[in-house]
Order: sequence, then C-alpha cells, then structure tokens
Amino acid sequence: MNNIEINPAKGLRQVGYSELVCRYSLDIIPHYVKSFIAEKGRRKTVIDDYRRTEIYTKRYDPGDSLKDHLIFALKFEGINLEILNALFLVLDHKDIEHFIKETPAGKYARKIWFLYEYLMGRELDLQPSKTTNYVDLLDQDKYYTCKGIPHRRQKVTDNFLGNQRFCPMIRRTDNLSNYIDLQIDKKGMEVVESYPEEILLRAVSYLYTRETKSSFEIERATPDQKRAARFVELLRLAEDREFFDKLSLIELQRAIVDERFANNDFRADQNYVGQTVSFGNELVYFVAPKPEDIPMLMEGMFDAYKRMMSSEVHPVVVATAITFGFVFMHPFDDGNGRIHRFLIHNILAKRRFTPKGLIFPVSATMLRKIKEYDETLELFSKHLLPLLDYELDSDGRMEVKNETLLHYKYIDMTAIAEKLFGFIQDTIENELVSELDYILDYEKAKPTIRAIVDMPDRLIDLFIRLCVENNGRLSKNKRKAKFEKLTDKEVSQMEECVRNAFNRTASEVNQS
Repeated sequence: MNNIEINPAKGLRQVGYSELVCRYSLDIIPHYVKSFIAEKGRRKTVIDDYRRTEIYTKRYDPGDSLKDHLIFALKFEGINLEILNALFLVLDHKDIEHFIKETPAGKYARKIWFLYEYLMGRELDLQPSKTTNYVDLLDQDKYYTCKGIPHRRQKVTDNFLGNQRFCPMIRRTDNLSNYIDLQIDKKGMEVVESYPEEILLRAVSYLYTRETKSSFEIERATPDQKRAARFVELLRLAEDREFFDKLSLIELQRAIVDERFANNDFRADQNYVGQTVSFGNELVYFVAPKPEDIPMLMEGMFDAYKRMMSSEVHPVVVATAITFGFVFMHPFDDGNGRIHRFLIHNILAKRRFTPKGLIFPVSATMLRKIKEYDETLELFSKHLLPLLDYELDSDGRMEVKNETLLHYKYIDMTAIAEKLFGFIQDTIENELVSELDYILDYEKAKPTIRAIVDMPDRLIDLFIRLCVENNGRLSKNKRKAKFEKLTDKEVSQMEECVRNAFNRTASEVNQS
C-alpha cells in the first residue's frame, strides 16, 4: 500500500465502474474503489479512509468496450447493484444480448445476464445456458453471503444478503475478519460469568433502564416515566420475540414516541434530518426516501431479514444490514433512531449473541462516542446528499424532485459493519464492565451506610449516587437540600464508605 497522489492526467486511464459511470453519466453513490491502468510504473494501492484507488499495470488493460469494462468491474471490483441497475436502464438490451452470445458459458457473461434480468425484471432474448457448472454471484471469500438460490436459466447461484428491493453489500475486510476472530460474544459471556449471580440479577433492571435513557438521550429526548417503562419492557422481550415486521414496528413506534406523533402506518410525508441555523435557514444532514418508495423498500427489508436470519450470516452483519438499513429508510415520522438501536438488541438477542436475560448497553457507548456514531451514519448520508434535488418551503416541508429510490436499495454497509463491531467490542470491554462494577460496588456500599444510619433505601441510593457523581463527596448544596438531618460525623463516615466501596483514593477526592 502506498500513499501517493493520484493524478489521472499523468498516464492513468480509468477502467471498470468509474469509466462506465463517466461514459454513461450515471448519478450514483461512488463505488468504494476506483481503478486505473497506468501507462508505465508498477501496481499500486492507495487507501483513503474507507475508499481505495487501485492502479494496475498495462497487462491488466481490459480494452475499451462496454463488455471489457463490465467484466473488469465484476472481476476486480466486485458487484455494485446500484451502478449496474443505473447502467442497464440506459443501455440497449441488444448490446447485452450480443456480448453474452459471444461467450454464453463464461462465468462473467452469465453473471451479467442474470443481473440484467434480476434488476430489470425482464428476460433477454437468450436460450437457457447449456453449461453444467453453477457459479456463485458473490465470491464467498470476499463477501458475506446467504444460502444460495440456484437459477437454472443462467446456471448462477444467487447468494445475496437480500433481493431486488433491498440488498445491502458487506465485504469481508481484514478488519471484519479480525473482529469475528475475536469472538467478542464469548468475551461478553466471560465478563458476565465473572460476576456473582446476585449482582447479575440486580444488573438486569439497571442495564435495561440505562440503555433506555442513553437511547433517548442520543436523540436529545427525555421520555416521561410511562414511555421509559414501555421501552424497558420491550427490551425485556427482545430475546424472545420477532420485532422486524410491519405490525411490530408500528407497535414499537407507538410505544416510544409522544402519542400525538404516533403512526398507524409508515409515513406519508417526506422527512429528513436537519438543524435550524436561523429563521428560514435549515441545515440538512440526511434525506430519507420518498414516502411512496417506503412500502417497497420495507417489504424488501423484511424479506432480506428473513433470508439472513435463516442463513449462517454473522449476527453483527445481520444487525448492521437491517438496523442501519432501517434508520436510513426512516419509515416513521418520529422514533426511527430509537427503534434502530432497539433492533440491534433484538437481532443480537435472537441470534444468541448476547447472554440470556441481559443486554450489551450499546447505546451508552454510542452516546459516549456520539461523534463517531454520527460519522457512522454519515458514511452513507454524505455521499447521498449531493445526488438529491430537493426544496424546503418556509414551513420546513421538503419536496424531493428527482428519482432517488435506487440510492437506498443497494447500500454498501461494509464500513458501517466495522463501526458497529467496534461499538459492541467497546461496550463489552468497557461499558458492560463499568456498569457491572458499579452495581458490585454499590452493593458493597449500601449495608455499610445502613450500619451508620438506618435510612430508607431511597435515601441510601440517592446518597451513593450523589457521592459517586461528585468523586466520593456529598456537595454542600446537595447535603443541605437532601440530607440536612445528618450530622457532620455521619456524613463523613458515609462518604468514607462510598469511597472504600468505589475505590476512591484520598488524592482523587482532593483533586475533585
């Protein structure tokens, strides 16, 4: 890998998808890799964050026909359904038929044949393939795939994660392979098993409550007691119940948003995520699909979910494809983010990735790393926005003028999967340990405080929390407001109990 400057004017000719996009003026989200043929020099790879530039030597030169660039793209750059769909819409189908007839048994010709009919929904004027061997659409060494569906017409096996209406792509990168090799689900189980059973029983309610609070706080929302209790109860059901179907999603939405903004169906209006900079000036961060496209996209997602859950797809890969797909669809007027994070728990629990009866407080990690969480969402939105033609009226209502459906159907979620794995690993190694340690220390402090002053549980809980938040000391204002009946000696002794239980040293307290 070499960090060099790419200058196409200096003896570099683009090939593959980037050449087809340029040649046919396709408005698409850029492919993760751009390829060039160099007039001279050696093979090079340039990596810029999650995107790559590949420079090939002249011996890789495919030629310059449509067929040449299509085969090069499939061979070296993988399958990009958005680009292929956009391309097939502007091509004469006879051109596709012509070069397939030239090499009807070739694996790339058969893939292109299948993909044309798959994406366009109509058959080409070709006789069924006479070859006997089947070829996988996706190379299983390079992509996460589902159980294959054989198609006799082209002798091609469809092993996509989804279908024509919704089909995310997640590539097998070194980062994802390393995360999977770490077996972080087993690490989570080891963490849980290292704590006494009574602490885990105490932790269940605490973790559900903490996750609820964190998920709402990410949205800068504060739930009333009724909605918070409903969300906690739904989290308790996550490991036993399927939630990814239309009726269940509507039930979720109605349970967690203000009743005045609850939906009985998917949204009928255009929505977006933005920020009001000044009166009449809205900064738009993300634009959701048009409301008329939502039913088809969601039906595609439901089918993709069933397909992935019935295949040996890694639980975090499934969670990425479905939960981030859901939040990008934004099918409701409100509550999409909270449902998106709830579904992470639902999928991981259904696939037994999380310990039975517990959850990994992923939202707490996302809240602590809110900038990184926002950047994760922007991995899709920042490339989408330049392709959308929209207007906002004086009341903030949006109208999207161009056709946008294609951009949401076939999202490359590879980088997003890497991010979600990172959040989950951080949650297990830090957040979960921190939360369980807190409960363990809390249970140590409580009886020692009661031995000094036999206060009601509610006041003991409050005293511990206020001391922990203030690094082992009760502030003068809190003491006056909440514990004015206690003597100086009692407060001092109780503070010492908290510091001992939570391992607060004298130097830490003096620094606070």
